Amino acid sequence: MKVRTEARRDAIIEAAALLFQEVGYERASMNELTKRLGGSKATLYGYFPSKESLFVEVVRSVATVHLSEAVAQLSAPDRDQVTFEQMLMRFGERMLLVLTNESSALAVYRMVMAEAGRSNIGMLFYEAGPSECNEVLSTWMAEAMTRGELRQADPQVKAAQFLALLTAEVQVRLFQPSSEPLEVEQIQALVGRAVEMFLMGAASH
Repeated sequence: MKVRTEARRDAIIEAAALLFQEVGYERASMNELTKRLGGSKATLYGYFPSKESLFVEVVRSVATVHLSEAVAQLSAPDRDQVTFEQMLMRFGERMLLVLTNESSALAVYRMVMAEAGRSNIGMLFYEAGPSECNEVLSTWMAEAMTRGELRQADPQVKAAQFLALLTAEVQVRLFQPSSEPLEVEQIQALVGRAVEMFLMGAASH
């Protein structure tokens, strides 16, 4: 029995990411991936039992790992020393840095948008990353309500509204074939406007 290795697993994910980006989720096949990697299809299935499970890992490694990093910012050791507004800024800056400057993540997002109406790729993508992000943000919204920093409301709705404000000014970049990366100062300004707008409507007065 061949021993599975982390390096081989990473190589499969990297090759699959390129294949998905080139031909799309529906047209990509495990046969084509095997040809590109060499070796046998049985070996490939030993690492990933289906195209769906492989896609989830591609999403996690290429796109949503950055969301996980942004979520981790919400649990940073110094969170008791920063305000709720500062935490929202910290999260937003990390998230927009990915959405505006990470070409591989943008390619995955565009692929998902293009194919979501033809398969379950949209929900696979959502469950592989954004759902966790929404849940953590919802928890933080609920805690801010308990502290009296936000008005009482559905925390999941507030999390969704904040995410929508964060992406409002950069959403168009997903529809463009290419776009120039944003400078850190531009990202900070975008996030600042989103946080300000959110707190104007949601903060306790």
